[in-house]
Amino acid sequence: MDVATPPTTDRDALLRRFDALLSPARFKDYGPNGLQVEGRERIGHIVSGVTASRALIEAAIDLRADALFVHHGLFWRGHDGRVTGWLKQRLALLLAHDISLFAYHLPLDAHPELGNNAQLGARLGWTADAHFGEQDLGCIGDADFPDAAALARHVESGVDRPVTLVDPARGAIKRVAWCTGGAQGFFEAAIAAGADAFVTGEISEPQAHYARELGVAFVACGHHASERYGAPAVAGRVAADCGLRHTFVDIDNPA
Repeated sequence: MDVATPPTTDRDALLRRFDALLSPARFKDYGPNGLQVEGRERIGHIVSGVTASRALIEAAIDLRADALFVHHGLFWRGHDGRVTGWLKQRLALLLAHDISLFAYHLPLDAHPELGNNAQLGARLGWTADAHFGEQDLGCIGDADFPDAAALARHVESGVDRPVTLVDPARGAIKRVAWCTGGAQGFFEAAIAAGADAFVTGEISEPQAHYARELGVAFVACGHHASERYGAPAVAGRVAADCGLRHTFVDIDNPA
């Protein structure tokens, strides 16, 4: 009996599908979006993950993947261009196994249905009715929590990890703003947009003071934890459209 050959698609055609969905040309970003490392021409199995770490690349090799799709790629603005150390090790693995690397940073945050912000909002039961901040990446919508502690418990349950809460104890949360990853710098814009609380991945020293002085709660739920949802949503959608295999691999990260 003949065994059916698993479907594959052309690497460049796959890139066009990702670009059409995420519109990277719309964004001023911190690194190149799209195909960062060129692998084999035919792709049948995509592995998605948050960051193109060595552990994720090794998992993709073990899974016999043809391509990786990630939020955090290998190349960033300001990188000095030398291929040494950790970068050499990661690139060597990708090239030795002929695996393509697709990476989308801000375009993956911003997609209105499949992006990190939309997916985190959906996971937490929030729908954005307005946007704010740099390139309109921040989201804000209605919520209903008796206080910031209840909001923090809800976020902890949604992302399945402890959060950091700065609670000015100013009452009910009726408008919540959020932006995944390292968006603590958006806090003042969230306050100006009318938020009672702001949820993001990270907190830096100034935000605790702003929260207490301005009466707006701040919740940091982890950079990685807040951005686990966009990559598998996008890669899964495109893989399904093309009839390809897709596997999400979550490499644990306490940050």
